[in-house]
Amino acid sequence: MGVIVQKYGGTSVANAERVKAVAERVVRTKREGNDVVVVLSAPAGMTDDLINRAKSISKKPRSRELDMLLVTGEQISIALLAMAIHELGEEAISYTANQVGIKTTDHHTKAKITSISTDKIKHKLDTNHIVIIAGFQGVNDNEDITTLGRGGSDTTGVALGVALNADTVEIYTDVDGIYTADPRIVKNPKKLQEISFDEMLELASSGAKVLHSRSVELAYKNNIPIHLRSSFSDELGTIVKNEGANMEQTIIRGVSHSNKESKITIEGVPDNPGIAARIFRELAENNINIDIVIQGGGHNQQNSISFTVKEEDFVTAREITERLAKELGAKDVFTNENVAMVSVVGVGIKSNPGIAAQVFEVLAESGVNIDMISSSEIKISCIINQDNLNTAVNALHKKFID
Repeated sequence: MGVIVQKYGGTSVANAERVKAVAERVVRTKREGNDVVVVLSAPAGMTDDLINRAKSISKKPRSRELDMLLVTGEQISIALLAMAIHELGEEAISYTANQVGIKTTDHHTKAKITSISTDKIKHKLDTNHIVIIAGFQGVNDNEDITTLGRGGSDTTGVALGVALNADTVEIYTDVDGIYTADPRIVKNPKKLQEISFDEMLELASSGAKVLHSRSVELAYKNNIPIHLRSSFSDELGTIVKNEGANMEQTIIRGVSHSNKESKITIEGVPDNPGIAARIFRELAENNINIDIVIQGGGHNQQNSISFTVKEEDFVTAREITERLAKELGAKDVFTNENVAMVSVVGVGIKSNPGIAAQVFEVLAESGVNIDMISSSEIKISCIINQDNLNTAVNALHKKFID
């Protein structure tokens, strides 16, 4: 008898009928001879509604209280699923993250899991229960409720899979797998049967929304396969796993994008050692991740530093940067919220020279100007104007995948 962790997204538990359908799938998995642990998101749209409620009270609500509010959505889901499973004749019990002991760091709204106590879960599995756990949440050392950020339920699911030494983690959503591009932008993207952890991590970090990047990283470190599939059908989805021998035959696995980017530029920064370190250290201390950085030399021993951050971090990053610019004697700070990132990802890039040149040529031929560039062994990313995003994604997909 193996352990299977199943995580269901918000669309899977959006209403009573869908909760009942999830219960039937979970019970079927249980009756096939498996121990089953289920992780749930809040019903679709509820987290956004709760955020809007908070902002109707306060323009900038304190993050601790925001976490206290946001976790209520997942608690609704887990209680309803437990009820639905009881109706099907199986034993089930729902737990918040605090009740099972999912410990996190102190960073409210962006906490990271530090440890999971599995004693209570294993005891209930041993007594023939299906265990249902609220995703997206945890508790810090001060016993304050924390949340893991957007997509955090994926991370909860994988973290539980690691802690319980699960055979696999199944993540159910409203799509039936991972595609070579966003179907809302590209008309006929191809569904992938499998993808490497490296490739999925790069896709997730550069805008692909099907899996949370931290969940992929966690699965990668612990070699736990992820099966991404639809909660509305029994078809096989996409397996995320270690790189296979034949994966390099496909040079580009997918084209990802993000229109949630913002660019910040500090002009006239003194060309002294440690300046960049000070700027990015303070951003890091505020839990702000940087996507792309470019530093350019200027006249009179002055530099310009440009970097991109996610939309949700823009206001805080701008405030920090403007304050530091004054302290450092920089000339000015410029911002641009009308930028997007487009990326091509594939393990075949590292063994095929010239891919970067082809990417730049395709964008130039499509009339898309490149503002910033970043590359790794298996990814090439370009910052462009948001207005050109659809054109860029379709042109790159046609060149490398169609």
